[in-house]
Amino acid sequence: MSNYLSQSWLMDRRHALRAIGTFISLPMLECMVPLRAAEKTATPKRSVFIYLANGVHSLNYQITTAGKDYQFSRSLKPLEKHRAVITPISGLHHPGALSHHHNCINVWLTGGKLGPSDRNTISVDQKMAEMTAPLTRYPSMEVAISQDSLAWTADGVRLPAMRRCSEIFASLFEEPKGGKTVQRRSLRRKGSVLDANLAEVRQLEKKMGAGDKGRMEQYLTSVREAEIRTRRADAWLDTPLPVVSDADRKRTNRDVAATLAGDYFRTVYDLMVLAFQTDVTRVATFSLGGEGDAIAIPEIGITESRHQLSHHGGDAGYMEKLTNYDTFAIEQFSYFLTRLGETKDLGGKPLLGSTMALFGSGMSYGHSHGNANLPLVLAGGSDLGLKHGGHLDLNKSAAGFQGYALGTDGALTSAHYHLCSRPANSDAHMSNLLLLMAQRMGVATDKFGDSNKVIAL
Repeated sequence: MSNYLSQSWLMDRRHALRAIGTFISLPMLECMVPLRAAEKTATPKRSVFIYLANGVHSLNYQITTAGKDYQFSRSLKPLEKHRAVITPISGLHHPGALSHHHNCINVWLTGGKLGPSDRNTISVDQKMAEMTAPLTRYPSMEVAISQDSLAWTADGVRLPAMRRCSEIFASLFEEPKGGKTVQRRSLRRKGSVLDANLAEVRQLEKKMGAGDKGRMEQYLTSVREAEIRTRRADAWLDTPLPVVSDADRKRTNRDVAATLAGDYFRTVYDLMVLAFQTDVTRVATFSLGGEGDAIAIPEIGITESRHQLSHHGGDAGYMEKLTNYDTFAIEQFSYFLTRLGETKDLGGKPLLGSTMALFGSGMSYGHSHGNANLPLVLAGGSDLGLKHGGHLDLNKSAAGFQGYALGTDGALTSAHYHLCSRPANSDAHMSNLLLLMAQRMGVATDKFGDSNKVIAL
């Protein structure tokens, strides 16, 4: 394999066109772009996605006033100090998830439609990573309390996630075990195996029918993705690791998964801030647990799982605990936004301005598996053109919406749960929001997932 950093393998685009004897328009290929050559002076664009399983206690979460003058709900109160840099969003849904509630986490970032025989599509974080990967040591960062990450490749394969904070720190900021020579040898051995696989497959393709060729193309996509990741990892071995201060090292290089939940959440958020600050990656996902295995929070008296609390059956004690869980998770997100706001990137600007952070769930009301009117908060990204400060209420923009189900005391009643199971605005797809975020990251597309237009924000 050629030395990736020397770039002796780079191909001139006009030479490639002459070689194939045509004047068709080739895409700009990776082998035509010098490594890390793009717009060094431009502000990096970053995105992070945080998933809360099983929806929320909707009656204590829902904001009922649209626009700039909205009042924060009980659960969202920890975000009040960030009003100027956040937008709570109501009314979005994923049509493909409405009849398959167990797929909520799977389609949250893909907008895919997953029936028994369907294959997932690429998640928006990975679509963004296609743009940012050539400029960073790692294409993306996947963290999940459970085994289920939020990230899916172009061929519908879920990317693995890490959980232990010390392992995440080591993977981002420490030299590989055995040193660079051992790591490079391993990477190049992997590259050779991939090359051999590809050669064998090309021979088999000549004997395949149309159905097999389609399945094989999906396999080849994953092989090509693995090959690109391997080559990039080899290239970055000769680039010095970022210097991490003693204070940041102490803050992030520790195992806290078995201790207090708040310590763990905040340490993961600190790791993400450090990863963005040092520009080792620009895309990250963090799942606070899957629909069936989100953790308990004993430090605030919650010993039950989130799934158990979401199926409260009207039990007042469980509903109160679910609200406390919601508020706790949002408090940790508020901490993350504070850290992004006070931390400067390599160019000296606050990370929050160049970072879009989406917090939310693929389910609205866990007790009935309602997955319309998704609870979502978009934050940051002012340097990318986002304007915040109001509640974006897409329920109220629906022609047949009769208003929120309020009692005589002004509080939401249980009739509100119907809105969590059936969208008021059938055209308000969550993929419209994902499309907006993709475009602000520089992805040149007018379509993502099942989007039907881009949200204006």
